[in-house]
Amino acid sequence: MKKVILSIVIIAAVVFTSCKNEAKKEVEKTVEATSASVVTKEVTFGVRGNCGMCKETIEKAVKGLEGIAVANWDKVKKEIKVSFEESKTDLDAIHNAIAASGYDTDKVAGNEQAYEDLPMCCKYDHEMEMSLTGDVKVDETSNH
Repeated sequence: MKKVILSIVIIAAVVFTSCKNEAKKEVEKTVEATSASVVTKEVTFGVRGNCGMCKETIEKAVKGLEGIAVANWDKVKKEIKVSFEESKTDLDAIHNAIAASGYDTDKVAGNEQAYEDLPMCCKYDHEMEMSLTGDVKVDETSNH
């Protein structure tokens, strides 16, 4: 009798473990399928600005949007590199977020009231070139 009960317990344990592993495999497959459908796009475009405070403000404006993976503004080149999920935001929304914070992009002029509210060091020349390449002079006198 003890052998029969022990056999039933062993069979039940094997069946339970087998079912548990099958359920786990299905969950893993679902996660893989979901992550494979995320499409990330990377863009680089010009944004006017001067200093480290500009960098913080510009990047914060972009990172406030849903779906942003990376936002990195280069103060020397006057350009930003952005990686984002196309299903959650688009390029126009990114340009508009930067413009709303007071900064010109190569596509949208910055909001004038927001520009006026920027610190003095962030008041950039509206004619400054963006997306600079090659030899770029760096202003060593800037404290920002």
